[in-house]
Amino acid sequence: MEHRLDANAANVHWGHLDARINPRAAIDSGDTITISTVSGPPEMLPPWKADIPAGLIEIHDKIGKPTLPGHICTGPVAVKGAKAGHVLQVDILNIDLHYDFGYTYVRPLSGALPDDVKAFRNFPSRIDRVAKLAHMPWGHAIPLNRPFFGVMVTAPPPEWGMINTLPPRRNGGNLDLKELVAGTTLYLPVFVDGANFSCGDGHGAQGDGEVCITAIETGLIGTFRLTARNDMTLVWPMAETPSHMITMAFDPDLDAAAQIALRSMIDLLVARTPLDRDESYALLSLVADVRVTQLVNGNKGIHVMLAKEWFDKPVKRA
Repeated sequence: MEHRLDANAANVHWGHLDARINPRAAIDSGDTITISTVSGPPEMLPPWKADIPAGLIEIHDKIGKPTLPGHICTGPVAVKGAKAGHVLQVDILNIDLHYDFGYTYVRPLSGALPDDVKAFRNFPSRIDRVAKLAHMPWGHAIPLNRPFFGVMVTAPPPEWGMINTLPPRRNGGNLDLKELVAGTTLYLPVFVDGANFSCGDGHGAQGDGEVCITAIETGLIGTFRLTARNDMTLVWPMAETPSHMITMAFDPDLDAAAQIALRSMIDLLVARTPLDRDESYALLSLVADVRVTQLVNGNKGIHVMLAKEWFDKPVKRA
């Protein structure tokens, strides 16, 4: 069955995550749901006449400001049968651009170069949804052919209480992983029954690292198949593209994040192939890519990409 949930004042939570947020929708495991998202406070609206969704204006008027510093997230969506301790499978079926503008800003004391920026500057972009281009104020046209949601998240553990959406954590959240485009599957640990999935922080385009702290921030409309995987457990989120498996981790220390993500990929190889841990570790050094997901959200991100063909190649030891 197909469902829809649109961003408006009744269907979003702004800035915070909390296991106590009541679901805005409930669907059966394996159903699809289309979710629209919006981004930005009033000061990020463009100075020209733009196609501003009514839901965003309503959020500004009725909610006004975030509960904690963070993103406007649409949801949560409860998935019937999802159990704490297991996994939510999020098949990203489609992502469309929601409106015709975006914004990218720099500010002091933020990003990968916190001391290099002396004043806040916003760079609004005009988005051509047909051509899938963002026209930047300095003249470049940025392709928007791989939009993705910066935030995809399940409810946090109840004992965490109310937390902001800025750092990515074990329940997902502000992953800012540019590989999470249409056609990719994301696997998220579940901490409350129903999983309570939310998404937001639409990115028209972003490089690995998201170095200035923002991408082309915009609204997106995504269609997802949400499936309770009570046959799986995960400590950290994981993703699967048509060609690669991706493990990921987040920590204030980039080295620690890399170690967690690498160990997760070694665990996956040991579970799915005849390789032992040392052989798996050596293989990763030869054929895997360790990439910086983002540097700017408190918990820094690392993801490890391994082509799926390496899980299928026969093992013949000398």
